[in-house]
Amino acid sequence: MGSELIRQLLSKGCMVRAIYNKTSLPDFNSNLLEQFQCDILDIIGLEEAMQDIEQVYHCAAIVAFEPSRKQEMFKINIEGTTNIVNAALNTGIKKLVHVSSVAALGRIRENEAVNETMNWTEETSNSIYGQSKYLGELEVWRGVGEGLDAVIVNPVIILGEGDWNAGSSQIFKSVYNEFPWYTEGATGFVDVRDVAASMIALMESNISSERFVISGENKTYRELFDLIANAFGKKQPHKKVSPFMAQVVWRMEAIKSRFTGKKPLLTRETAATAMANVQFDNSKLLKFLPDFKYRPIEETVNHTCAGMQHKLNN
Repeated sequence: MGSELIRQLLSKGCMVRAIYNKTSLPDFNSNLLEQFQCDILDIIGLEEAMQDIEQVYHCAAIVAFEPSRKQEMFKINIEGTTNIVNAALNTGIKKLVHVSSVAALGRIRENEAVNETMNWTEETSNSIYGQSKYLGELEVWRGVGEGLDAVIVNPVIILGEGDWNAGSSQIFKSVYNEFPWYTEGATGFVDVRDVAASMIALMESNISSERFVISGENKTYRELFDLIANAFGKKQPHKKVSPFMAQVVWRMEAIKSRFTGKKPLLTRETAATAMANVQFDNSKLLKFLPDFKYRPIEETVNHTCAGMQHKLNN
């Protein structure tokens, strides 16, 4: 997400100062980009990073669904956001765009479409990650109350050319390896290029004190898996995962993780999310930005698969 945002900003001729923690950013081969090493928990460093800056995009977060990482997620996703907001207020930043998640809206809602009026509750989300993003959002709203000009975006599952050993890009690796299982759950998907473009459009607009669901299309996981399989020329998943099977697998993975110390392939949270049939309402952004258009997910899948295939062949 961050790399795509930087790429689009540089293509528009913007001067960009990008914060990184331990690993420096890829080489964008641009004299418009300045890399600045800073920990999001370093209050003084953040204020130094924001000197002579007018706009801030806050993309940093930990996305995890293992209960064991709760403290780490809360530290980065909540305290880190607090630090960003405070630094923005102290340095006179003109506008902040904060990347949240639909998980902060309480995405386990099967009887109504999820929209921007909703919030995380224990009844509508089983996700510690979602709770951390919701509490992080509260820090942004607190900043708005103190005079900060800010917008929040809540993306669904983001698809794009990333490391297919991490994040949502793992979906492409599983299908490429002809993983045979699928669920009948459904959710929203969006192209990473559209997320970045929507963030820039919101930053450049007069829109403030609003949040937006960023979702291209609602699809079942099976529909997405089939599109990926077709793009790779691989066999489509053909074995349906039942709710009982999902319950058994996540428990087995939890036990295995305790003994091996390795990250579980499935947790109770991800199992429940994969089985849920959730629809997202993306109409608000399109009303506020009438010229904005989402790419079809089939186009996104074909583009992403072609890029990943090129990397594999080279």
